[in-house]
Amino acid sequence: MLTEIVGRRLLPAAFVLSALLAGCTATERRDAPAALDVAGDDLALLKSWMIGSFSSAEQSAADPENFFDIRLEIVPIWRGRDGGAWMYVEQAAAQSLDKPYRQRIYQVTAAGDGAFESAVYELPGDPLAYAGAWKTPEKFDAINPEELQQRAGCTVHLRKQDGATFAGRTIGTGCTSTLRSAKYATSEVSITAEGMRTWDRGYNEANEQVWGAKTGPYVFKKVAANGG
Repeated sequence: MLTEIVGRRLLPAAFVLSALLAGCTATERRDAPAALDVAGDDLALLKSWMIGSFSSAEQSAADPENFFDIRLEIVPIWRGRDGGAWMYVEQAAAQSLDKPYRQRIYQVTAAGDGAFESAVYELPGDPLAYAGAWKTPEKFDAINPEELQQRAGCTVHLRKQDGATFAGRTIGTGCTSTLRSAKYATSEVSITAEGMRTWDRGYNEANEQVWGAKTGPYVFKKVAANGG
């Protein structure tokens, strides 16, 4: 109701509405910084969990038929730039670390309402020119974000599930892939302080899986922090 009785007097609706709006504004002003602080804290936490050296060696040893020994390196780059947390990502088979099969730039941002987005970008030129650059991330200072090519549809949408897990996935079939005659790819991710689980799969036009693990996600254990 937009009226309020004060003592025995009935106040005009316009007056009460104005008071209510003023009260809401004051509340929003009080709450907004706290909400921003929470989002910032969670983004910093997510970033700290993502950054590091990871290995699937233990999983591969237990199930070599379904999982390879893969090494994953994620380091922070462009620390002074706006736009969330920027990271260089390098993935390679343990026996050929000098020839990574996946090199990307991730941009992780808070999307509001407790959600986060990890946008995926391709490096300019020959990606192998940056192989091993996780050891010297200052090499990326020579690149501007405008030079990157975003992989449309490949953004991973994450949400904090509880105090110990961030989880999410790509949405729809818009993340294109041509590997092994695939049409699109999907990704599912779960991130904790101890490591991450990633399940990347490619599908053809008939929605049949043509690449990626069949039985479940890769389990990467964090073996080093790689800075913060």
